[in-house]
Amino acid sequence: MKKILISTGGGDAPGLNAVIYAVVHACYRRGWEVYGSRSGYKGLLDTDELVRLGLEDVEDIYSTGGTILGSTNKGDPFATAIVNLAGEIQVVDVSDKILNNFKRMGFDCHIAIGGDGSLEIARRFAEKGMPVVGVPKTIDNDLEATDRTFGFDTAVSTATEALDKLHSTAKSHDRVMVVEVMGRDSGWIALYSGISGGADVILIPEIPFDMEKVCAKITNNELHEKDYAIVVVAEGAVALGGQVIDKGEGELGRSEVVLGGVGEWVASEVRLRTGKDTRSLVLGHLQRGGSPTTFDRLLAMRFGAAAVRLVEDGIFGHMVALASPHMCSVPLADAVKSRKKVDLKSDKVFTAREIGVCLGD
Repeated sequence: MKKILISTGGGDAPGLNAVIYAVVHACYRRGWEVYGSRSGYKGLLDTDELVRLGLEDVEDIYSTGGTILGSTNKGDPFATAIVNLAGEIQVVDVSDKILNNFKRMGFDCHIAIGGDGSLEIARRFAEKGMPVVGVPKTIDNDLEATDRTFGFDTAVSTATEALDKLHSTAKSHDRVMVVEVMGRDSGWIALYSGISGGADVILIPEIPFDMEKVCAKITNNELHEKDYAIVVVAEGAVALGGQVIDKGEGELGRSEVVLGGVGEWVASEVRLRTGKDTRSLVLGHLQRGGSPTTFDRLLAMRFGAAAVRLVEDGIFGHMVALASPHMCSVPLADAVKSRKKVDLKSDKVFTAREIGVCLGD
């Protein structure tokens, strides 16, 4: 009998529970035990955060959003912030303690579900000798090693539905509605939802945008008796000669950029340059919530089942990946070494241009 540990790390995404469901069922068929670690690696630091997972524990969870194990994007075991006896914040490496507990508890493999950050941590544990199998998760769909990641389709559906609803209110008031969606380095959500949701302008990180051209597209609408416009902007989009907007700029002790605010900035510039009544909306974490679409449920279950097959075959230090139409595995080191950007010569970009969408260039 094998003893499997499963964890979910990083930002949540629709489909996480479907992966857990598939892993537990696939392990049960093989007579293996499955344990879940709550909030990333907490279960390997505190046994109270470990939970035994049986079939009854995962019944019907494949259709629910979030993760029954909880998640965290601030739990790097190689750089954990603690408060010492003097009351000072100290950064320590607890990875050895985690690895020792993993071995002491008799686990045979750790199935780590996460995005690039969580998978990088998994890769480092693999280098230290932990048998690890990775499962890719990110609504941004920006992992180069897999054709798709679960959560992306649901996020796009959520954004598209929002755009559909905004058309009626924008048209009623002759307004420009600027919608900010997620997408730190890659504009997949903005591009897919923008095309599907009938946006006039789509701004993505891969194309620095010119506000003059954005405004020209909006005013040009009036020549065709369209007095409103829909603008979709990815949170990591940047204006020509500008830089990413950091809404947390100036905060003490902060080491990373906190994206957000580019939608409001674009709306303000459109208002100043065109005189149009303009509103901005940030979809934010709404894109991470809700029940996964059929596509994401199926993809997540395929990933979970494929991960268990890798464990059975003794293939560790790898991530399961979709190479349509098949499942395959790639080394974790290859999985996290590069981000998947929107190909500016792809058919989707050509389609956007052909139907008259302004991409800001």
